[in-house]
Amino acid sequence: MIEVELKEAGKISRLTNKTFQFPKELGEGFYAANYFLKSNKIVKENAPGHIVTMQWFQRRDDSMLCGVDEAIAILHTYAIHPEELIIEALNDGDIIQNMEPVLKVTGKYENFGFLESVIDGVLARRTSVATNVREVLKVCGDTPVFSMADRQDDYHTQVGDGYATYVAGIKKVSTDAQGYWWGGKGMGTMPHALIQVCDGDVVKAARIYHKTFPNEKVTALIDYNNNVVRDSLILARALGHDLNGVRIDTSKSLIDHYFDDKDTSGFDPHGVCKELVFALREALDKEGFNYVKIIVSSSFGPEKIKLWNELKVPVDMYGVGTFFVNNMTCGFTGDLVMLDGKPQAKEGRANYPNNRLKNVPYPIY
Repeated sequence: MIEVELKEAGKISRLTNKTFQFPKELGEGFYAANYFLKSNKIVKENAPGHIVTMQWFQRRDDSMLCGVDEAIAILHTYAIHPEELIIEALNDGDIIQNMEPVLKVTGKYENFGFLESVIDGVLARRTSVATNVREVLKVCGDTPVFSMADRQDDYHTQVGDGYATYVAGIKKVSTDAQGYWWGGKGMGTMPHALIQVCDGDVVKAARIYHKTFPNEKVTALIDYNNNVVRDSLILARALGHDLNGVRIDTSKSLIDHYFDDKDTSGFDPHGVCKELVFALREALDKEGFNYVKIIVSSSFGPEKIKLWNELKVPVDMYGVGTFFVNNMTCGFTGDLVMLDGKPQAKEGRANYPNNRLKNVPYPIY
């Protein structure tokens, strides 16, 4: 594995097939659309040797490209005679526009065509995640964000999604898998399950957490009893400066008990609402716990974060999951656009020029 660093322009250095780990079945066609496998066999047996150019693009403006290095690594690993291919590509982290080619491959169709749908999927998934992360980071100002996307999809997606998250600018992730391709490690706090094991006693859970990890200050989920302000104060009084922060993760179906005796007619009190955060900050500060951070999670995306920042809701960190990975916005298409040096494409498509594309040598390491 290679650890990479963000460049000043927001891009990362070109990764290689020494970085990415692929299942052997990928090269055996197990993940390829069957009609590509059939086409590959037909061309190989009946019309071999033609030199084609395939290009990939998507249809969304202001997207953050990701997955290109992975796609190149797939080509270098599984294409037949990859050294003969001419590969032109943009970089992971580039901002791309509607219909802009991000990758062009020129060579014999039978040597790489069977990889088309796999590359479509890689570019679509990684670019969508990176773009979603970028959308959040554009509106969160100086407030940090951590990715909780490990629990929002199949675990197989964590490594690639974590890489796309990193490309877009987030290094705080939940699992080691999310940091695997770039050298990061998962960060963790005290979950609901630990409080449950302690019979709902937040203080006991926090204390045994700190006993087990004495070099870490405690950040505790604080909505277990649905009484965020009360329990945060109890916890802060008990732990003092050993308490780093509290995370509110109240379900959208619940109203915190703080509002039991309060008029909520002027706002929606369900879930993690801004009124609850303001109340918690005021209560903590009133007792001298101004050092206790407030982290929020549950159904946060760019629209809500933008509004909260404009209203100066006192949040020290946002946890985002679903918006990052269950919101696929960038679908890619691979098209053949040149045949033996002449334009040849289906109606409505063409070999679109892009002077930003750079030649990728083989090998690249």
